Amino acid sequence: MAKHGVCPWWVGYLLASPVRRLWQDPVRVLTPYVRPGMTVLEPGPGMGFFTMEIARLAGPSGRAVAVDVQPRMIEALKRRAKKAGLLDRIDARVCNSESMGLADLDRSVDFVFACAMVHELPSPAAFFAECAKAMKPGATLLLAEPAGHVSEAEFAEQIKAAGDAGLGLIERPNIKRCTAALLRKS
Repeated sequence: MAKHGVCPWWVGYLLASPVRRLWQDPVRVLTPYVRPGMTVLEPGPGMGFFTMEIARLAGPSGRAVAVDVQPRMIEALKRRAKKAGLLDRIDARVCNSESMGLADLDRSVDFVFACAMVHELPSPAAFFAECAKAMKPGATLLLAEPAGHVSEAEFAEQIKAAGDAGLGLIERPNIKRCTAALLRKS
């Protein structure tokens, strides 16, 4: 059972604000992991604060797959992507709380960026299992949860659930205002 509620859709406007770049620059966070031609999965993208940069870094030959349970978040993400000229690189999907609906991505995802959303899920174990199924062997997942909002004990539980799904801890990158872990599919 989720210990935290789902972020209200209207908070997405605050999270997508350019002011956020002052402490969480998407270029700095994503550049070490996303390269041209990659397929990148971003669950819980909100209104696309990181999605736009994922699409830029993956380039015209790559794609960002953004899945969210809130239709208003996905609608706003699509509007922002269209305005930025990136809509053709972004596959934005509404999913349900039980599944991200990724059957078409089986073993095709190069990188997963799970930022500030796993703590909202009813089953982190099911989430990591679904991600692992979509990931290529050797693909990585960057897990980042808001520091102070998600306790170290909760984060440790998430890493254990990821490990149970076949995602091993590589390192603990430093992302401002977050507790983070980089995981690799074996």
